[in-house]
Amino acid sequence: MYEIHVVQPGDTTKSIAEIYGVSESRLIIENEINNPDNLVIGDTLVILYPEITYTVLDGDTLESIADTFGITVMDLLRNNPYLSNREYIFPGETIVISYKGEKLRKISVNGYAYPFIDRGILRKTLPFLTYLTIYNYKVMGDSELIDIDDSDLIQLAKVYGTAPLMSISAENTEAAHLILNSKALQFRLIDNVLKKIKEKGYYGLNLDAPYLFPQDRELYLEFVEAITLRLNEEGYVVITTINQGTFELLTGILEPGFDYQRLGRIVNGVMLITYELGFTIGVPVGAISFDTLDRLIAYVTSQIPEEKINFGISTIGHIWQLPYEEGVTRGQSITHNAAVALAGEEGVPIQYDVNSQSAYFRYVENYEYIVRFKDARSVDAILELVEKYKLNGIGVWNIMCYFTSMWLIVNSKYDIEKLL
Repeated sequence: MYEIHVVQPGDTTKSIAEIYGVSESRLIIENEINNPDNLVIGDTLVILYPEITYTVLDGDTLESIADTFGITVMDLLRNNPYLSNREYIFPGETIVISYKGEKLRKISVNGYAYPFIDRGILRKTLPFLTYLTIYNYKVMGDSELIDIDDSDLIQLAKVYGTAPLMSISAENTEAAHLILNSKALQFRLIDNVLKKIKEKGYYGLNLDAPYLFPQDRELYLEFVEAITLRLNEEGYVVITTINQGTFELLTGILEPGFDYQRLGRIVNGVMLITYELGFTIGVPVGAISFDTLDRLIAYVTSQIPEEKINFGISTIGHIWQLPYEEGVTRGQSITHNAAVALAGEEGVPIQYDVNSQSAYFRYVENYEYIVRFKDARSVDAILELVEKYKLNGIGVWNIMCYFTSMWLIVNSKYDIEKLL
């Protein structure tokens, strides 16, 4: 049970707390409001209603409190994320045992991270994750893997009951073409992947589907079938990521002639990630309506069983200089927190585009700029699609910065599946 409050002129944390009948201190803590005296107009705050709270006593530990209430330490960390980077809890502080409202169901959550992710952010996020996909091993044309420094991430994920997934992708389309047209290179790649999974202690594989030459699409499916069969025999799962950019979303074309039904039968899971807010180069932001995402999911679920599909939430927004000039204008990536801070610094209100379900604002600094990003309303709308089509869960590209509103909503609506 949660509500989303859009900050209005004159709002304070005290006045907002009074409107909803909640504690001002909890409102600040839960939404991680860094400057309570200077709220940004148009920003969104998630209002939660604690059902059971507990005041810490001398000698208490998270384990003892969890045992007392018949819950898990992961439940405590999801309800009190700020505790993730704390070595101790202190007598007299209040922690939330549970919030009001029934959760809809259990879902799978996959988070993508680079090896250099801040460990504090990672520890804070892991309680919410079923899988941690570590991005990524590049595959060269000779089927060799470029190693990454991922060992401590794998071990940390397991401490939090999160299953680490090895991620691979071809260095480029030409490398993919070479491998797909050589059975010897494919067998070598499968051996290399399996060896690395065992060596590093991964739970399975996340296969990032590359752009393929049209003549290689059938060969790619044959390779996916071969590597899935081999890894499944060894007890490992295989999930494939389908990335959809603005061109595919606008045209409604995923990949002409690609057999998604067969792909869905082969793999253990599919991660569908869309970039409806654009890339740093490409179609300008705001071009993709939310109805387009709805139609995309409708199509994908007609080809692949919904229980195998996780729908991706891209946490990356963009700043674009105006006027937009095709092929010339470049966007700059920005996180939710940075976007809200920028709106505050520029003294401009955040607005919301219902058509694309994205927050945005404009500001002038020598040139005019537009910033588009996801906020709590965006996340809420995406999760409504997840429920509409009863998908297996969500994926988050990426978790390098902690998106407070998103995790508050996810935790309020769902139980998180844990495999370890």
